[in-house]
Amino acid sequence: MKRLLVLLLVFPTLLIFSVTYRLAENQPADYPTTLADIFFADVVRQMTNGRIDIQVYYGGQLGSETETIQQTMAGVIQFNRVNAAPLASFVDSLSVLSLPFLFSSEEHLWKVLYGQVGEKLLDSMKSSGLIGLTYFDSGARSFFTRKTPILKPDDLKGLKIRVQNAPVFVEMVKLLGGTPIVMEYGQVYTGLQTGVIDGAENNIPSYYTMSFYQVAPHYSFNMHSMVPEILFMNLATWNSLSKEDQLIIKTAAHAASLYQRKLWADRTKANMEALKAAGANFYYPTPEDLKLFQKAVQPLYQKYDKYKDIIDAIMNTK
Repeated sequence: MKRLLVLLLVFPTLLIFSVTYRLAENQPADYPTTLADIFFADVVRQMTNGRIDIQVYYGGQLGSETETIQQTMAGVIQFNRVNAAPLASFVDSLSVLSLPFLFSSEEHLWKVLYGQVGEKLLDSMKSSGLIGLTYFDSGARSFFTRKTPILKPDDLKGLKIRVQNAPVFVEMVKLLGGTPIVMEYGQVYTGLQTGVIDGAENNIPSYYTMSFYQVAPHYSFNMHSMVPEILFMNLATWNSLSKEDQLIIKTAAHAASLYQRKLWADRTKANMEALKAAGANFYYPTPEDLKLFQKAVQPLYQKYDKYKDIIDAIMNTK
């Protein structure tokens, strides 16, 4: 005992309890969300003088999105970054963020996410043993296909379209006349290459990074949704932290959000230039055709009428 006391007097840092956590990320090392995860972990490490060490496991090392969500709920993984769409299968209220044509612009999107509605949705994850920390940019999602572009809803008839494991996306493709195929992200390229699916939908950085343009060269900017990414953590782990450390986590998360948005904007611009040089074909539906898309998906809003207050608050945010 005396020896221990002497050691603590000579080396007071031994009194500091340190812990290592894991953060799951399915994107590659140089992707904006991965870089923002690392930035977040670095800020937390610096602000806690190394007491909290968050290790980022990118490239799907810890499993598929569905698997890592389940592991985060169980506390096997402490932190995670997943798109709000697949998260909605575990936290139903997040389905609202996937509703097509919900946000009128990027400015509108971030006013909502950084406001009271956005915080309310992050807190709603507590019912599933999780807590949301912040949002990352995921751009606007549009359809890309192997053979023909999607300029109006009729163009989707008879096509098998890959969607995330999210009820809103499944129903959206059905309403537009296509056949939704739920498929893990890592299987999409092969699915397109072999014709198991005729198309998919995602943002420009994903379209470029995963080389989808090589097997599905027709990208149509209908921009049906702006579903954000969510950085979140296990609720029990959150509750185990002091108020001071919780504030550090939230502060670092917001800083990472701002950092990721800048990376995303730069990446999107560079990827567009590279895609054009690679011969990808881009199409822009007319305003009249976009109204056809919007009209076709209206039943989705009726289906989520229980969240009418949240939907109205989003649409009324100026």
